[in-house]
Amino acid sequence: MEILNNAVREATKKKFDAELKGNVTLLHFTQEPGRLVLPDSLKGQECLFCRETKQLLEEVASLSDKVELRLFDFAADKDQAAAFGIDKIPALVVKNEEDYGIRFFGIPSGYEYQSLIECVVDVSRGATSLSEKTKEALRVIASPVHLQVFVTPTCPYCSISVRLAHQFAMESPFIKADMVEATEFPHLANRFNVMGVPRTVINDAAFIEGALPEDRFLAEILKAVAPAGS
Repeated sequence: MEILNNAVREATKKKFDAELKGNVTLLHFTQEPGRLVLPDSLKGQECLFCRETKQLLEEVASLSDKVELRLFDFAADKDQAAAFGIDKIPALVVKNEEDYGIRFFGIPSGYEYQSLIECVVDVSRGATSLSEKTKEALRVIASPVHLQVFVTPTCPYCSISVRLAHQFAMESPFIKADMVEATEFPHLANRFNVMGVPRTVINDAAFIEGALPEDRFLAEILKAVAPAGS
């Protein structure tokens, strides 16, 4: 049974045909049911939607010859997983010739399907729709920034934060940005006290509550990473 219905499939194909410029590679880290081998830190955390995520990505990749899907086994391909910073599954890296640090952890379904499709388009272009002011401000960042945007598929506002985080990662080599589906990774949701979504965690220490417009999202990140006393 297909995950995407005909209307969504046709709309996505039409968007890809009109807007994709260059090639995009989807690196999907997963594992077949019954073969799940987790690191000690994740013992007891089952991969709830590995099968469905794989099928969804296969369906998306089939809609354009500019989108290539590569599958990796989380245990058997542990060196590849480590190289891309993949420590939980299902996981997805969206890249072209360059890895921008864009990650999806958990199935990008519901409202997050739009995050995935917009991300594929942005990466195919190698460019974002951020304002020049935002791009200039991001160039000032000179130390690592890790953004984790906690979402649920039924949240209509989460995709705003996810896309901003991923676009920020495209504009700054110091930023890595993850979508994290909160219900699939309850240990992380508990660790970061995720009571509502979207909640964006900055370097495991600072937080952005809710979906903010571009300028305020930027301001919160710059405030969080500014050196003490600056």
